[in-house]
Amino acid sequence: MQINLDSAVVYHYDQFPPNNLNYGNFINALVKATDAVARYDQMLKNMHNSEILLAPLRNQEAVISSRMEGTISTMDEILKYEADHADDIADGYNVRSEVIETILYQRALKAAQKAMEDGYPFSQSLIKGIHQRLLSFGRGAAKFPGQFKTEQNYLADPFKKQILFIPISPEKLPEGLDKLFNYIDKSVHPALVKAALTHIEFEALHPFKDGNGRIGRMLITLMLWSSNTITAPHFYVSGYLEENKNLYIDTMRNVSENGDWEAWCGFFLEAVEQQAIRNLAIAENIKALYEEMKNTFADILSSKWSVNALDFVFTNPVFRNNKFTANSGIPAPSAARFTRALLDKNIIITLEEASGRRPALYSFESLMELVRV
Repeated sequence: MQINLDSAVVYHYDQFPPNNLNYGNFINALVKATDAVARYDQMLKNMHNSEILLAPLRNQEAVISSRMEGTISTMDEILKYEADHADDIADGYNVRSEVIETILYQRALKAAQKAMEDGYPFSQSLIKGIHQRLLSFGRGAAKFPGQFKTEQNYLADPFKKQILFIPISPEKLPEGLDKLFNYIDKSVHPALVKAALTHIEFEALHPFKDGNGRIGRMLITLMLWSSNTITAPHFYVSGYLEENKNLYIDTMRNVSENGDWEAWCGFFLEAVEQQAIRNLAIAENIKALYEEMKNTFADILSSKWSVNALDFVFTNPVFRNNKFTANSGIPAPSAARFTRALLDKNIIITLEEASGRRPALYSFESLMELVRV
């Protein structure tokens, strides 16, 4: 197959980090993004159980970020898989490879957050560990998980059969990565500007054979969290980037082609602002549903375990009854009674009836309707 190189843009050698950013070109975007993220973070600070309530946003991010790379799966597929494979990654009967890849994204992001909570620094070894997990199974396993590239890679438009971008050469990659992580460690740029420049530089280096886009988008969350811009690791920007994918790619290419770092910063900050507004609305809807359901569960279940049941279905909105019984911390007889009571009141619905030794599969639709993408 003949590939056209005429429109290819080549990596910006010796131009990172930019010496002089003209903040005047994007100061309004920076102020708006800073304000929007601060409002979102205030909600995080007021949400004592953000890991329970916002876990669905991580699944949503996994679906959207993977979809940007052509891996198509749905929230329902992901959560059904999680209901059946809590800890292991297995082919599973009738499970598509795209679902496995999206699950790996979600788990790689969660593992990276856990590693940073445990004190691992933001480093090259951390991103290699993320990559190792991301490509540990299925199609990615043949693409050198956890290893930096040794051959030149390209970003192409498969429909037009054109090379759009030629990242840094493998020979120059170690120097490029050193510059990037030195910038992350020592730059005094505002956190949002630092995240913007780190993201584009990582994508321009394209240090792995595969998985660069997904890891580059994970880095946005991890950087905002590690800089204390957000107090919990629940801020994801892939929704906006997917909706504006062509502009996203063109603005990144424009940096290498014309040195226009300011236009990139403006685009990135607009993405952060719009996504913060959207994420805040979703999070507030989830929180409101939780508060409403706290009373509903108490009325229906009439038990000291009602909050345990509520927390379980928010964390696992698609679940099998055996997992509810085993993992909710509720005595088995009570858990079985709770399931029947929630079904009777249409709080949960049956997705699959019990069959042989396979327990029934249920969905907490009120939450699913808020987070489906």
